[in-house]
Amino acid sequence: MQPDFWHQRWQDNQIGFHQDQPTPLMLKHWSSLQVPTGARVFVPLAGKTRDMAWFASQGYRVLGVELSRIAVEAFFEEHGLTPAVRESRYGTHYEAGNVELVCGDAFALDAAALADCSAVFDRAALIALPPALRERYVHELHARLPSGCCGLLITLEYPQHEKDGPPFSVIEDEVRSLYARDWNVTTLERRAILEQQPKFAEEGVTALDTVVYRLQRRD
Repeated sequence: MQPDFWHQRWQDNQIGFHQDQPTPLMLKHWSSLQVPTGARVFVPLAGKTRDMAWFASQGYRVLGVELSRIAVEAFFEEHGLTPAVRESRYGTHYEAGNVELVCGDAFALDAAALADCSAVFDRAALIALPPALRERYVHELHARLPSGCCGLLITLEYPQHEKDGPPFSVIEDEVRSLYARDWNVTTLERRAILEQQPKFAEEGVTALDTVVYRLQRRD
């Protein structure tokens, strides 16, 4: 999607993808990664997700990247934080406590910016992107994460012809194909959730699954 699309969504407060609580499937499966306390967790296309606050509360250092200044500033305001602000070649950095959010283009982050990230969490990034950008996202941005990095990826699967994205349907075969070059992929859980997502049913979607993957960056 073009940047203007997302800027407009935030401007119009059309953010149905935002959750008012940490992602339940992340809470269920995060411990299986055994990420040590104090490690840095990368959250791409972060919005103002409460997952970042949860990671910080668990003693992790968070590096998020988000295009919308509205989203970035809302995150800190909603958590009662006053961030320090600085500029770099990556964008505008907002930092308070254990959370650093870069307001800028995720694809501008290079290996140096991501060098100390031990883990990555993606609930709404891959599924927000159309096919061509999904490939770039994995083969460029994820490829800059260091060897040994691990992560959780949460996707949606539904008959794509029944609804326009985003969020897009990203089936397991595509996930495995996208990540095959650099990552080991393990399916942790698949859950049917159409009954819990009435908006999808109202749009004519007949089946909806969410899938959780464990990612492990190869050396």
